[in-house]
Amino acid sequence: MSFLTSRTILRATRTPITTRAFSTTFIARKSATETVKDGVKTVDRKVSDVLVEGIEAGQTATQKAKEVAGMSSSELKGKANEVAGEAKGKANELAGEAKGKKEEIKGKM
Repeated sequence: MSFLTSRTILRATRTPITTRAFSTTFIARKSATETVKDGVKTVDRKVSDVLVEGIEAGQTATQKAKEVAGMSSSELKGKANEVAGEAKGKANELAGEAKGKKEEIKGKM
């Protein structure tokens, strides 16, 4: 009997053999190529969003041009004169402000 007890004690003191679990799922980590693909997709999405905004702005400008084109020639002349007058007024205003700043700087020296 001492043989059986010594054998049992030896088995109990040995480290058990571990087995690996069998699984068919992939590891949760991404490879380098997958990481690069994700980055490229993100950049592509951002660029696409900006391009779509640009296209929409172009469509808006086209619509406004069509509205302006629908005016008669006399209306177009009047509108052009109005815009030109506003531009001249703004230019004169800015020129006056620049002269004022120039005189102010001369006074400080």
